[in-house]
Amino acid sequence: MTHRISSVLSAATIFVAAFGLSGCSQDGRVERPAPVTPTTSAAPAPAAAPLPDPAALTDVLGRLADPAVPGEAKLALVEGATAEQAAVLDSFTKALADNHLLPLTFTATELSWSEAEPGNVWATVTAAPAKPESGPLTFPMEFQPTDGGWQLTRETAELLLAFGGDAVPQAPAPAAPEPPR
Repeated sequence: MTHRISSVLSAATIFVAAFGLSGCSQDGRVERPAPVTPTTSAAPAPAAAPLPDPAALTDVLGRLADPAVPGEAKLALVEGATAEQAAVLDSFTKALADNHLLPLTFTATELSWSEAEPGNVWATVTAAPAKPESGPLTFPMEFQPTDGGWQLTRETAELLLAFGGDAVPQAPAPAAPEPPR
């Protein structure tokens, strides 16, 4: 039970940070990280190919936020996600629901081919929560193509979902009291 509460609190904290604090400018927009220049000569981005329909990208996010979709079914939506991370996805969705932010409405604008990762697409994504007083969050996100669709890149997932090393982020242990001097 403690593990589950910590998972939900962790996901809620991450979401609140994303909607409230995570490097947003005063208008709620998060600046896109500076593109990384590849050190090897990679094939150029498919400039001649049409960019994906924005709905293809927002569908990925909609499924990630959908409480009806179990975490295991969401793993294919995030680059390199492992079975252990299904709990993070479930906790994130539960935190959204618990905070009455669902349904989220996603829009994707300013689509462009990634300069660093040929074939990947950057989009400025706005997530508008059900609670209008929470205000929307605008965040740059990177997507990569998969067999017949798109998925969130690992780097973007780590920024939004604390998708790092542990399957479920844990609160730090309380510090031991200092010995008397």
